Amino acid sequence: MFGLSALELARIQFAFTVSFHIIFPAITIGLASFLAVLEGMWLKTRNEDYKKLFHFWSAIFAVNFGMGVVSGLVMAYQFGTNWSFFSEFAGSITGPLLTYEVLTAFFLEAGFLGVMLFGWNRVGEKLHYFATCMVALGTLMSTFWILASNSWMQTPQGHEVINGVVVPVDWFAVIFNPSFPYRLLHMTTAAFLASAFFIAASAAWHLLRGNKSGAMKKMFSMSLWLIVVLAPLQALIGDAHGLNTLKHQPVKVAAMEGHWENKPGEATPLILFGIPDNAQEKTRYAVEIPGLASLILTHSLDKQVPALTEFPPEDRPDNVFAVFWSFRVMAGLGMLMLLAAALSLWLRYRGRLYDSRPFQRFMLWMAPSGLIAILAGWFVTEIGRQPWVVYGLQRTTDAVSAHGEMHMSISLLIFFIVYGSVFGIGYIYMMKLIRKGIAPEVSHGH
Repeated sequence: MFGLSALELARIQFAFTVSFHIIFPAITIGLASFLAVLEGMWLKTRNEDYKKLFHFWSAIFAVNFGMGVVSGLVMAYQFGTNWSFFSEFAGSITGPLLTYEVLTAFFLEAGFLGVMLFGWNRVGEKLHYFATCMVALGTLMSTFWILASNSWMQTPQGHEVINGVVVPVDWFAVIFNPSFPYRLLHMTTAAFLASAFFIAASAAWHLLRGNKSGAMKKMFSMSLWLIVVLAPLQALIGDAHGLNTLKHQPVKVAAMEGHWENKPGEATPLILFGIPDNAQEKTRYAVEIPGLASLILTHSLDKQVPALTEFPPEDRPDNVFAVFWSFRVMAGLGMLMLLAAALSLWLRYRGRLYDSRPFQRFMLWMAPSGLIAILAGWFVTEIGRQPWVVYGLQRTTDAVSAHGEMHMSISLLIFFIVYGSVFGIGYIYMMKLIRKGIAPEVSHGH
């Protein structure tokens, strides 16, 4: 129907569902911790602004959480429907890891979510705060298990392949595989940053409309302090993650750099922009800075970064263009985040943080930046891993189920329609809640 193979359609379908799904957990991870901080501050200071903010954001958290659960269930089923040979090959590792996520994180979140959302005047203050903290902990534990599973697929270890099937022999090695610590830190920080920009943009929207209440100023200030701390930290974590990827998946780094061949004795240039061409094995119209890639990735001018032509064509990512540009979108948005952090510090120093309309408009435009950066980062990670589904162990072509093109085309079309309508309505409702703002008086009370 779309002129694509069943394999390509299965990959697009999974990419589409994971892209929709990841947006919601990213926001819930950050919002859950934000709610815990807000309630903690209210208990400590008894400042009503914190309570108002808690009730405002808990409603938005609930919508996000619901959409995240629904979109996540669909992805789990796809392992059996579209990637049955992957499940057969690696299910003995990915299955238990996803089960641990349900038994620990999801049960913890689901068990305490009702208390957090509806128990404000039904249980004691300390128990309610405990419930809020448990929901926040649950979101972080969920991140831990999902990243453990995905990281094992990127840098597998702690297993043996017996009769064509992966068998775990060391669970500690499986979970704490070489890329896991970097990916866990990178993703968790990204989720907090995405939430911080989402919250800051919501506050900026109301500030621009003249609502300069204490609660709105606190919302703006708290989110900006988080950005000031996390934006530079994320740059450092990203650098460490890049060096780890260079060690374990050098061909992915070569694709990220759009770097096809090394010249003898020359340090590797950093290609800022260009059009990578798989067929011609070169990056056309390349704008480059001599030696900078070597300096960034090897921290010296004597060593070269591996080039794509050093690897057999069948072992290279099949879409270098997507990897190259996704990385630049992520890095570019990271630079804008650093700019936002610096501007906020300057305006805070000048005492103009709540009065600078150009900065508030900038923060409003930056609302989706964290989520777009997360999506771009996942595209780099997943497309860059190709042609492997489990790096070095199972190729994507060997993992896909034996479906026909028509079957996959129809199911993909249904996904487009259902996701667009269901999550579109959820998104519109969430934006309506944000535009409505904080109620002047909160009727709930302990």
